[in-house]
Amino acid sequence: MRLAGKTAFVTGGSSGIGLATARLLIAEGARVTITARNRQTLDAAVAELGSNAFAVTADATDVSATEQALAQAAAKFGKLDVLFANAGIPGNTPLGGTTLAAFETIIRTNLTAVFFAVQAALPHLNDNASIILNGSVIGVLGNPGFSAYAASKAGVRGMARVMASELSPRGIRVNLVSPGATRTPIWNGAAPSPEAFAALEERMARSTPLGRMGEADHIAKTVLFLASDDSAHIQGAEIFVDGGATASPAGAPIYAR
Repeated sequence: MRLAGKTAFVTGGSSGIGLATARLLIAEGARVTITARNRQTLDAAVAELGSNAFAVTADATDVSATEQALAQAAAKFGKLDVLFANAGIPGNTPLGGTTLAAFETIIRTNLTAVFFAVQAALPHLNDNASIILNGSVIGVLGNPGFSAYAASKAGVRGMARVMASELSPRGIRVNLVSPGATRTPIWNGAAPSPEAFAALEERMARSTPLGRMGEADHIAKTVLFLASDDSAHIQGAEIFVDGGATASPAGAPIYAR
């Protein structure tokens, strides 16, 4: 097992990519603390994950709550070897139709909270630990209506590189996993009916060169790679898990003749 005896901390770990990652890290031998805002979904996740999982209720935007959650994780399982700063929210912020509060909420959740999660983790991290931040293809694609989300994820990319510079003396690696369109609960409410949602999924699949949406497990397996010694000499990198959407968009089925 690639993480035998290791400890990990996953924000936003009660569903979607966070839960899939926690499940895989535990299967590879780690003891994992997960956080989320909803106690009910956390309890359900721990019931599934078993005795090597520990859940702490914490809103990612509450710095004090994050600090307390990390302290509880270290008290429960010992110092940390892996931090996956995964928690985030979507949001449409079109020019001409966006409030300051809506814009700032996305930045605070997806960017500011990530910085303070890493900062709060530092006293609890072993040397040679691995930090993985969750980015997005939206940070580079220029999708209309997503200025705040794109800014937050581009900010995470830049921040990861700075953190890698600062933490290299401790042997701590900081890398970024950037999903493309992935089938997770983040899409709940994105369409008004099941039929409309199916059409949305089909459109996203046809816009991806591999012709399909990603699954949470695709991201989780990449996080596992970055968390393990398999990536021991990878530092400050961004791995796109997007079916080719950023590297070869013209290969998507939607452009086929």
